[in-house]
Amino acid sequence: MIVQFLSSYGRDIARMTAWLVLLAVIFVPLEHFFAVKPQRFFRKGLLQDVGFYFISSFVPGLLMAVPLGVAAYAAHSFMPYRVLAFTEALPVWQRVVAAFLVGEVGFYWGHRWTHQIPFLWRFHSVHHQPEKVYFLVSARAHPVDNAFTRICGLVPVYILGLANPLTPSGSIIPALVMVVATMWGFFIHANLKVRLGPFEWLLATPGFHHWHHSLSDHKDHNFASMVPLMDWLFGTLYLPRKEWPAAYGTETALPSTLGALMLYPLKPGPAAPETADQVSAPL
Repeated sequence: MIVQFLSSYGRDIARMTAWLVLLAVIFVPLEHFFAVKPQRFFRKGLLQDVGFYFISSFVPGLLMAVPLGVAAYAAHSFMPYRVLAFTEALPVWQRVVAAFLVGEVGFYWGHRWTHQIPFLWRFHSVHHQPEKVYFLVSARAHPVDNAFTRICGLVPVYILGLANPLTPSGSIIPALVMVVATMWGFFIHANLKVRLGPFEWLLATPGFHHWHHSLSDHKDHNFASMVPLMDWLFGTLYLPRKEWPAAYGTETALPSTLGALMLYPLKPGPAAPETADQVSAPL
């Protein structure tokens, strides 16, 4: 049993290492030739970011298991049968599209709440700490923060019956949503001077998301993970055509070591969210 566990764990580490190498092969050259702000890849803090990458690859899934299981149970116990029958009768491709859209709404509000609710901001501020944004910053997040946002995105998908862990297609759909969202997260955090012009309201780019990490009032905008239209609908879109943030990071000083950052949100103390938009009901 122990041997099987260690073997499975070792394969997971090897798989995530291979993905990390692939991400570096893709983004390091791109960030060198098309950088918003030129910066070295091998820098102070790189090993810490790699540590966050592996933590984000394993821990959030463990934290999400019970809430998503409860959501799946609730969907089949309390949702009207007609709703579940309708969604289950949809062709797989339509369920996938619906899951992406429903999930995007959930991701948006989960992300926005992490800025508005002081307790959640303590966890989320770890993600906003870096003063230089590049592709690995996407994975630099406290596992509780990571799990919370993912749960907000996936629970509605399960509740509406768009995903069902008991069927092959239903179990693949949430995995597909998370894989695409995760890969897109590396792209929008990348130090790449990429814009989509008139199509940028449809797909998030570094030009869209970098403002969310800016050390200015504009950090309270652009919460969507993939579809900026969500920010337009809920009044938080900020998308200048040619400008880029002058500085990144948080106004509050955070610990400098990985272990201290893991414990920081759990320590008592003031943690006012860095936002002028206090907790409010969805618009």
